[in-house]
This record gives sequence, C-alpha cells and structure tokens, in this order.
Amino acid sequence: MKKNPTILLTLVLGTGFVFFTGCVPMKKFNETQQALASARYDSTQLANKVKDLQTQLAQANQVAAGQKQQIDSLSQVMEAQRVALNKQIGDLRGKNTDLLSETAAKNSLLTKSKQDLAAQQAKLEHLQALMDRQKKAIEDIKKKMSDALVGFKSSELSVSIKNGKVYVSLQENLLFPSGSAVVNPKGREALGKLAQVLNQNQDITVDIEGHTDSIPIHGKYADNWELSLARSASIVRILTTDYRVDPTRVIASGHSQYDPVKPNSTSDGRAQNRRTDIILSPKLDELFKLLQTPDDVTAER
Repeated sequence: MKKNPTILLTLVLGTGFVFFTGCVPMKKFNETQQALASARYDSTQLANKVKDLQTQLAQANQVAAGQKQQIDSLSQVMEAQRVALNKQIGDLRGKNTDLLSETAAKNSLLTKSKQDLAAQQAKLEHLQALMDRQKKAIEDIKKKMSDALVGFKSSELSVSIKNGKVYVSLQENLLFPSGSAVVNPKGREALGKLAQVLNQNQDITVDIEGHTDSIPIHGKYADNWELSLARSASIVRILTTDYRVDPTRVIASGHSQYDPVKPNSTSDGRAQNRRTDIILSPKLDELFKLLQTPDDVTAER
C-alpha cells in the first residue's frame, strides 16, 4: 500500500509537536525541584547559622553578664578603697596639722631656749668678770695688809687667803694677856695699821672672830665662849671708836674652842688656836644680785 506523503508529514510534525510540548514542562519542573532543594539547603544552612549565632549571642551575653558582675565587684572594691584612701588622707592631713603645730611649738621653745642660753651665757660672762674682779680685789687687800703689817713677826700674825677671803690671824701673844680681853699696846699698834687700810678701802667688810684653846678658863669670864666673844668685841671697839672704822662694816663673833686650826693636844697647837681672825672680803652686793633668780627678786619685793 502506498502511503500518502502529506499524511506522513503531518504525523511526523504532530508527533514532534506533542514531544516538544511534553518535554518543556518536565525541564522546568526539574529546575524548580533543584531550585527548591537548593533553597531548602540554603534555609537549613541559614537556620544553622542563626542557631549558631543565637548560641554565640547567649554565650556573649553570659560572658558580658560575668564581666558586668566583675566590673560591679571591682567598682565596689574601688569605692571601698577610695573611701579608705580618703580616710587615710584625712588622717594624714590631721597628723600633718598636728606635726606642724608641734613643730611650731618646738621651734618657739627652741628660740626661747636659745634666747635663755644667750642670756645665761651673758650672765655667766658677767659673773666670771665679777669673780675675776673679786679675786683681784682680794689679792690687792692681802698685799695691802701684808705691806701694812710687815713689821710684825710671823709668830705674832699671818695674812693669808682662804675661801675667797683675806684672813688676818692675830695670835694671843700679840693682842692679849692670858685670860684677858684687854688689848695690849703692841696689839693696838697692829690694829691701827690694819684700820688705816680699812679706812682707805671702804668696800671691804670685816668679820672679827675670837677663838680659844680647849683649856677651861677660870676667873673673870665664865667660859671660853664668853672670853672669845669679849676679845672680838674689844677689837671692834678699838677699830670703830679709836680708829673710826665704819661700824656698819664690822661684825663680831666668838667661837670658843670649836674652830681650831691645830689639834689642842699640844702646847704649840693650843697657842695657835688662841687667836683672833679678822676676815676681810670685798662687798659682793653686785655678785649676789647677779646670782639671784627671778623668784628670789620677786620674793624680796
């Protein structure tokens, strides 16, 4: 049988059209399926990333919370330290103020001490000058007395310096008969020469001390006390009445046997103890005034 070419062509074309129209939707479907799968994969990946990020965020928040707690704790510690430091600063400032006050007080005391020391030094220098002057005056008195009494024997009298004073010691054999308070002529002569020096040096004070030995006395005087005092009084009368020595400069006293210069166990010792000491010293008013403390001066006033 002979086929018709036209019909065959139509069949071919029709079959091809059917095939063509059937193939196009399948391709799109597959592409769509692939795109969906890819989207699902991407969505899963994105979900995983979100989950990871959420986990990281939670961890970060936890770390941040811990760090905040540490910061808060450190802030509390620092605040406590700040308060403590402020207290220490306040205490140190108070101590510094106290130290400054104490230093000022000590400086004031030091200044006063220096002033007192300078005043004391000046006083000591003045005192030393007065003592040097007194020493020279005493040496001058001794020389004048020695020169005035040069004609008398050493067994009759002696002139010496003792305890910062001039001692003119007149033995009994020069002044008095034994057991008597009446001055003999040679004794008066010695007293006259002594009075000349006293009248030429008005700044000399005169202490007259009568002394005896230890042998008890019998006769006019009751005892050696009375004899020693009578002898010193006799010399005072001669000096003040006969030779015009100022009575306000003279003091008389009797010491009996109780101030010996030698033991009374020998005749020579007893002879030396029977004496009259005329003790001469410069007036020390200025020296005594210098030695007085402010309290002493206030008490006197």
